[in-house]
Amino acid sequence: MTLVTANSGKRIVESATMAPETLVATSRRAAELENSLRRVIRGKDDVLRLALVSIFAKGHLLIEGVPGVGKTTLGQALARAIDCTFQRIQFTSDMLPSDVLGISIYSAIDQKFEFKRGPVFANVLLADEINRTTPKTQSALLEAMNEGQVTIDAHSYALPQPFLVIATQNPIEHHGTYPLPESQLDRFLMRIRMGYPEGNAEREILRSEAGAAQLDNLRPVLNAADVVEIQQAVAQVHVDESLITYMLNIVAKTRESEYLSLGVSPRGSQMLYRAAQAMAFLEGRDYCTPEDFKPLVVSVFAHRVVVSSLYTSTLKKSEQAEQVLREIVESLPVPV
Repeated sequence: MTLVTANSGKRIVESATMAPETLVATSRRAAELENSLRRVIRGKDDVLRLALVSIFAKGHLLIEGVPGVGKTTLGQALARAIDCTFQRIQFTSDMLPSDVLGISIYSAIDQKFEFKRGPVFANVLLADEINRTTPKTQSALLEAMNEGQVTIDAHSYALPQPFLVIATQNPIEHHGTYPLPESQLDRFLMRIRMGYPEGNAEREILRSEAGAAQLDNLRPVLNAADVVEIQQAVAQVHVDESLITYMLNIVAKTRESEYLSLGVSPRGSQMLYRAAQAMAFLEGRDYCTPEDFKPLVVSVFAHRVVVSSLYTSTLKKSEQAEQVLREIVESLPVPV
């Protein structure tokens, strides 16, 4: 098959990785999923699109916002719509790592230790208010998110695939929260914010059926095998060399900027690459363009960088990194 590259409307390159009928079929199922979720999540189309990008790029999603704006509902709706095994953990300050991963219990009958699996053994794990638990418990998810496995008492247990962590957190300014460390944040492909409904969205929410009832009526659109198939299709989306250079230039700027004391890691580069592929796929294309990269830079990079004391701004600390990244993106030329 042939692809039109991102840096030239005329140049044609060969690609034998994705059949056109496969792209059409999988894109149609992804579009059905997005339309189904829109009936539950009102007025947040941009947030919903980013959530799907994260999932189809084999990433984990961190949703931030004040209480009551639909963060948990979004996580529950995503899990139900893809018909996967689902577990929800309501994190609190007294939770232990074993409450997440599981624990080995001695069996008097068998005279040996038996591993009791924790809620992490699910396709979709909703980690609700993850920043209300201690760093020790937060770090219990590191291996699971990065390696797709859990190690207990020197034994490793594979997690079901696909494995997705959808974590929610309240702003760190709120009382009784523990900010996620950089090592934990770097495991999330994307951090998105859910603010208050805009325009008439809140009116529609009030006029429509109650959110809980809409969630109960949500029917699965995909299953675990479909999600894996889509993830495989996303990985085959073509990315031109000029776009890789463009992305690496952005990454280099974050490492050189005097306003950032910590730049983007190589893992961050990989995450943006995969996210751009997923964005192109959701747009029905098997090739990326600059517009697949630019809108994702803030969501993928902002939680991976640290703003230095040289940057002066009236913005909140959590928003300063986003502003620095926007300035970096605007300063670089876009591939033609």
